[in-house]
Amino acid sequence: MKKITMFLLILAGLVSRVSAQSAPIESGSHGIDPRVSAAVFQVLDEYMATFNAKDLNGWEATYQFPHYRLAGGKMSVLEKAGLRDSAKVFGELQKAGWDHSQWDHRNIVQASADKVHVDTRFSRFRADGTLIGHYESLYILTKENGRWGVKFRSSYAE
Repeated sequence: MKKITMFLLILAGLVSRVSAQSAPIESGSHGIDPRVSAAVFQVLDEYMATFNAKDLNGWEATYQFPHYRLAGGKMSVLEKAGLRDSAKVFGELQKAGWDHSQWDHRNIVQASADKVHVDTRFSRFRADGTLIGHYESLYILTKENGRWGVKFRSSYAE
């Protein structure tokens, strides 16, 4: 009887230890899976590269749809790719002197297996390299149909 009791205690201890080790990351956890952060940063790199190249199709390929943007006190919703005119999207920025942008920081603040909140700041520059401004923002990326993309942007840029 003592052997059976001891065996059951050991077995129970092993089962609880294995269960604790295989527990999934909590939803909205601050513990970020390195594969998730790598995928998210790759999307944000592509997002900025296509934006700077004024490649509207490539830029929209980094989005999830519908895509939401909150800026200047207004929420805009883009239902699908290909609905905007490249000259209008980039022309307004260029009229204001914009040549390119860069990330100043990108910090994942919360994540799950299919949604990530990223605290960002980006800067806009003129062609001569002079600064137009810095803009704090929050980007929400989601994994939909096996692909990461930018679902929501909230920034203080116009």
